[in-house]
Amino acid sequence: MKTNREAPQASRRKTAIAETGSNRPDGRISEMDRAAGFEIGPDFTRFDQINDIFSRAFWDDRVKSADTNAFFDSYRRAPAPRRADGFTQRDFAFRNASWVISDMVSERGGDRGLREGFQALIEPAVPIAPDAAPLGTAAEESRSIKAVAKRFGADLVGIAEIDLRWHYATRVDVRDFSKAPNELPDGMTHVIVMAHEMAPELVATYPSALAGASTGMEYSHEAAIAIQLASYIRHLGYDAVASMNDTALAVPYAIQAGLGEYGRNQMVLTPEYGPRVRFSKVFTSLPLAADAPRRLGLHDYCQSCTRCADSCPPRALPFGGPEEGGDSPSTIRGVRKWSANCEKCFGFWAKLRSDCAICMRVCPFNRSYDRFADRLWRRLATGRWRALARWWAERWPAERHTALDWWKRAGDSNGGGG
Repeated sequence: MKTNREAPQASRRKTAIAETGSNRPDGRISEMDRAAGFEIGPDFTRFDQINDIFSRAFWDDRVKSADTNAFFDSYRRAPAPRRADGFTQRDFAFRNASWVISDMVSERGGDRGLREGFQALIEPAVPIAPDAAPLGTAAEESRSIKAVAKRFGADLVGIAEIDLRWHYATRVDVRDFSKAPNELPDGMTHVIVMAHEMAPELVATYPSALAGASTGMEYSHEAAIAIQLASYIRHLGYDAVASMNDTALAVPYAIQAGLGEYGRNQMVLTPEYGPRVRFSKVFTSLPLAADAPRRLGLHDYCQSCTRCADSCPPRALPFGGPEEGGDSPSTIRGVRKWSANCEKCFGFWAKLRSDCAICMRVCPFNRSYDRFADRLWRRLATGRWRALARWWAERWPAERHTALDWWKRAGDSNGGGG
């Protein structure tokens, strides 16, 4: 079977994002922004992907260091395990193995400067069917898409209209870390946003290499799920491309798709899992009905809660209210929001030789909500009784678990020793 990689089709003509304007009238954008809680200033500028902190670690001497090099090497080559809890050979082995499927996808286009899923769209796995399937209404198709996505393994699914403000002005060519056109196939009208729950028992061990397995597993899961969903749509006769961290910012799209609200820890707070999720996307021309943003009170709780900022070892998270801009090149311009000091944050990651999500672990919304007490807390936190919820969260905070405990519960009598 020929794929579009072998035989590009006319429908795959691409337009550079930087050359296009927003696809919706200003009035409609303003209405959407109000519903989503976005505050966009007149100096708003699309973000260049080359300025994200991970890209800067390869070309910007203000970020690049022996520690950042060792951080990336620890995922690709033999890591340097140590005796500290959560950083043994077994912990690193679990973490690195969790990334394998994601790595197989992201590394296959490296010789063309494409790191699929991170600095470039994921190449389609199947061609578009020559004859389009008969469709129901946009609302019916949206329900079907969500059912298929969840069957493939997505935990939450929302749909938003394409909003080019959130697309990178340029992408990164990973051969030399230069700017390259950020292209999207013509005719795309909607983005399907999927949330993937991270394993709570692993997240509970942050900071540790073991906890990093919860990140890698969901990147591997979402790579497969996004490719499957895009392939399903292409078999229906409509264009669709899978996406992870590439092409566009996932956070504003997830909010527009009704999956949650923006939190002080820079994450989307979902009512189902709090911030304990990863996001993937599928851009498509399939006629769908967009979901509406939801204001549920999670963002309002963050206004008076500083648990994440208090717990951040490098003090990379803000204590005050949302602000516009910032001095870091890794901060998007013209959006009033809470912004992290990315240099401090990633510097701490690099020293750990693993990702850190303490801010996710300590967030009061990081609950499973399968217990009545947690559902009651959420009701209090998102309503007029949020002061009581804050007292409750401070009185009984979530405990950090050790990696040793996790391995013991997993049945390993060696406790993760390596």
